[in-house]
Amino acid sequence: MRRSQFWQLMDDEFGPAYARHLATNLALRELGSRTPDQALRDGLDLRAIWIAVCEAQDVPESRRLGKDPKASKKA
Repeated sequence: MRRSQFWQLMDDEFGPAYARHLATNLALRELGSRTPDQALRDGLDLRAIWIAVCEAQDVPESRRLGKDPKASKKA
């Protein structure tokens, strides 16, 4: 996963403003009590950060891979 993909997933799931709020304020035990921003700076695996955010925010597994591009074209 690239950093741009990580942020796209965050923005799609939470909206840009709330995604940034979570990234700077949500301390996650799975990341050593780091926020997602701290984990990014420390070079932790992007997918591990995303999964930790999903777990903490109860994101259903069906939405953890991001939006289906085909579904959004139908809308």
